[in-house]
Amino acid sequence: MRTLYPDIHPYKEHHINVSDQHTLYVEESGNAEGIPVLFVHGGPGGGTSSAHRCFFNPEKYRIILFDQRGCGRSIPHADLAHNTTEHLIADMETIRTQLGVDEWLLFGGSWGSTLSLLYAQQHPSRVCGLILRGIFLCRQQDIRWFYQQGASAIFPDYWQAFTQPIPAAERGDLVHAYHKRLTSANELERMSAAKAWSTWEGRCSTLVPNNHLVDHYADPHTALSIARIEAHYFVNHGFIHENQILDNAHKITHINTTIIHGRYDMVCPIEQAYTLHKALPEAELHIVREAGHSAFEAAITDNLIRATDEFARSLA
Repeated sequence: MRTLYPDIHPYKEHHINVSDQHTLYVEESGNAEGIPVLFVHGGPGGGTSSAHRCFFNPEKYRIILFDQRGCGRSIPHADLAHNTTEHLIADMETIRTQLGVDEWLLFGGSWGSTLSLLYAQQHPSRVCGLILRGIFLCRQQDIRWFYQQGASAIFPDYWQAFTQPIPAAERGDLVHAYHKRLTSANELERMSAAKAWSTWEGRCSTLVPNNHLVDHYADPHTALSIARIEAHYFVNHGFIHENQILDNAHKITHINTTIIHGRYDMVCPIEQAYTLHKALPEAELHIVREAGHSAFEAAITDNLIRATDEFARSLA
C-alpha cells in the first residue's frame, strides 16, 4: 500500500493580493521544472497543511498549494466579504498567470473537487487532468444530507452535540440557524457555534474514529474559518445553480479524470461520485473499500498517490 511522500519544505512562498481586501497565501515545493499541480483544499474554509505536499512525487511535480479566501494563512481570516465561488475561480486564474503556468493538473477533495470541476468547466484549456476525491456536487440534497437529515441517522450521538447550540424551534433549517450565529456580533456565540459545526464534520470524516483529526477541526482558528465560510457558502447554495456541475459536465469529457471515493463516506455519500461518473463515463472511478471521507485514511491515500504517480508518467 502506498503512503505519503516524505515531508518537504516550500522553495518559494507568495502573498498575492486578489482584491483590496483579500491576500492569498500561495506556496511552491518539489521540482520547479516539474509538472504543475494545484492542490485545491476542501471546506470551503479548510486551508492547507504541510502534509498536503506529500501526495506528490517531489521529483516529478511542481507542487502548488494555496489557501482560499478567508482561511489558512490567507488574510483576513474567516472573512466573508467578496468571498464567493466565482471569486475563488478567478483567484485560481490569477495564481496560474502570476506563476507562469500554461496548464496544470488539479487535485481536489470534497469542496476541492467541487471547485476543481467548476474551474475546469470555465477554463478547460488550462487543465491537463483532474484527480478528484470525496465528490461534493453541492446540490441542495447534498447539503441537506449532512446538515439536516441523512448523516444524522448514522451518527445520532454526534448529531445531538451538533444540534445542541440551536434552539429546538430553529432546527428545521440548521444551516440558516448556524449562519445566524456564526455571523453574530457576539464572539462567544460565534466560537461556540463554530466549534460545534466543525467538530461534527471532523467526527464524521473517517470510518475509524480519529481523535487527531477531530482535534484539528476543533482548533478555534480552524473551526472559525471552516464553520463561517461553509455556512456562508451553503446558505447561498454554493453560489452556483442547482446541478450546475452535472449540467456542464460535457465541457470536460475530454479531460483525463480520476475519481476516488470511500465506500462509507458519510460526509459526501458515494452516490455523488457515481452520478458524476455517469456524466463523465471516460473517467476512472475507484470505489475504496474500508474508507470514509478523509484523504488521510490509508486506503484513500494509497489510491490518491497511485493516481498522482500515474499522471506523472502520462504527463511527462
